[in-house]
Amino acid sequence: MSLQTSLTHAIDRRATFLAQAEASQTDCFRIYHGTVEGENGLNIDRYGNAWLIQTFHQTLTETQLEELTQVLTKLTALPVIYNDRSKRNSRVENALQSDHHEFACSEQVIKENGIQFTSKLRHEGQDPLLFLDMRVGREFVREHSEHKTVLNLFSYTCGIGTAAAMGGATKVTNVDFSSFALAAGKKNAELNDVTEVCEFIQSDAFPALRQLAGLKVGGRRGQKLPKYPKLPATQFDLVFLDPPRFAKSPFGTVDLINDYQGLFKPAMLATKSGGTIVCCNNVAKVERDTWLKSLIRCVEKQGRRVTHQQWIHCHEDFPSFDGNHPLKMVALSID
Repeated sequence: MSLQTSLTHAIDRRATFLAQAEASQTDCFRIYHGTVEGENGLNIDRYGNAWLIQTFHQTLTETQLEELTQVLTKLTALPVIYNDRSKRNSRVENALQSDHHEFACSEQVIKENGIQFTSKLRHEGQDPLLFLDMRVGREFVREHSEHKTVLNLFSYTCGIGTAAAMGGATKVTNVDFSSFALAAGKKNAELNDVTEVCEFIQSDAFPALRQLAGLKVGGRRGQKLPKYPKLPATQFDLVFLDPPRFAKSPFGTVDLINDYQGLFKPAMLATKSGGTIVCCNNVAKVERDTWLKSLIRCVEKQGRRVTHQQWIHCHEDFPSFDGNHPLKMVALSID
């Protein structure tokens, strides 16, 4: 099957979804999820006023790009930006025509369920400033944030925090190490007039979390600890934990396969009794139920208990082979 035909079938399967997206003021979504829909390593998304094609395994030929562009512009006549990330470190290295390059490097505003977010299709980082598969997480948080305090860990551009503020949270604390990401998060708050309830803390997650949980800040053996913001012990009504797959810092190692508990324990301790912690794990080979059992055991070891659990599943624009999406999200209510 040609890419053109494969994309056409994917669009046909999304007919109901696309109508719902338009009705809900959503103009950012995935139109082709290649891993499941026919071409591994090829993703096609709409980001507001543009289509974004990204390849992670193999560069498109000029003919393939022209064919995909024809299908996309027939659906909605928008610029088509191609980011080839199939080379080293998934970095974007292909050149664009001057008008498309200017557009891709300029700030755009996209909408998701009426919430405005800033976006750039090309910038000093690699991703367009909003992860679209996390839409269901933002929806959950918005729905469950009214009159609550919210902690958003590994916040990136604070999409979760912005959704919480739009849902009526009394205070949202966003924590991320990247000043660039937090700057975009501040723009998101400004776009939606929620700056008064949003706080932005640039910090390594380990010292921030351990201080909030009332624990001593430590580090990896032999590592000199850099300076970090001092925070008081604080508990929140809703905590959102979405760490990267793997990362090292002088304060510790983020490892979603072997040591999720290293982050989960302090995040859980920073969750109020009767509160909720939403946990995310995007490693495909981590088995869902085994991971959940390990979280529950960690809660119980601290003398607390899980009173309710709810799996949060990705929307249909991110299909999976068997209903088990690599991105796993579970909300745990804790006493």
